Amino acid sequence: MAELLLDPDIRLWVVLPIVIITFLIGIVRHHATILFSSAKKVELQQVTDSQAMIRSRLLRENGKYLPKESFLMRKNFFNNEETGFFKTQKRAAPAQNPMTDPTMMTDMLKGNLTNVLPMIVIGGWINWTFSGFVTTKVPFPLTLRFKPMLQRGVELASLDASWVSSASWYFLNIFGLRSMYTLILGQDNQADQTKQMQDQMSGAAMAMPQDPKAAFKAEWEALEITDHQWALRNVEDQLIASSQINPEPVFTKNKFE
Repeated sequence: MAELLLDPDIRLWVVLPIVIITFLIGIVRHHATILFSSAKKVELQQVTDSQAMIRSRLLRENGKYLPKESFLMRKNFFNNEETGFFKTQKRAAPAQNPMTDPTMMTDMLKGNLTNVLPMIVIGGWINWTFSGFVTTKVPFPLTLRFKPMLQRGVELASLDASWVSSASWYFLNIFGLRSMYTLILGQDNQADQTKQMQDQMSGAAMAMPQDPKAAFKAEWEALEITDHQWALRNVEDQLIASSQINPEPVFTKNKFE
């Protein structure tokens, strides 16, 4: 493998401009995503259902600290066969195919416009403008299988696979500037393309909304089998016993007074 000595002007006219361009494109993408993103509406019914589920779960977990009458009153509010919350609240089943939702399709289109399209356009422009330049060398050895990926535009069979072309340097900056975006724009920024890709993949996997009817049924069953075991039983005797074992210290006057 041939060793290269790069011209110092490559650092000024190729490496640094690609870094600056990539960083500025990320800043523009962050503000464009905020500008185009529509605020998600939260229905009052969804908030009511989620709060009811949280209250029921807290009752199951912490009901042992309530008197039995208070626990049964709260349990009856949720699980009564005629007037219970989980029995009387009827919710419509969610759509089986969320991809038919026009709002979701619009959000996906906006994500592609602000994420995928700029990366393709800027990457193609950088590949055309800085074609044929070897920019840097990664600090670890690589096999020959990495040459087509890291040396796009530089067709040299004798060149070590650790050298990186200008196009590959651009894509390395896309994933390498995440810390700078977090430092300048905050943790929940829209400039990190890896985060955008993960959100799109997880959004596609979690697109199916939760069925409120099934959630109410599961919570009703969990609360129905919950047995009240009062944790404060005989707490007075325990406090008296602990005070007898560890009596309060008696303070006396200072002998020098």
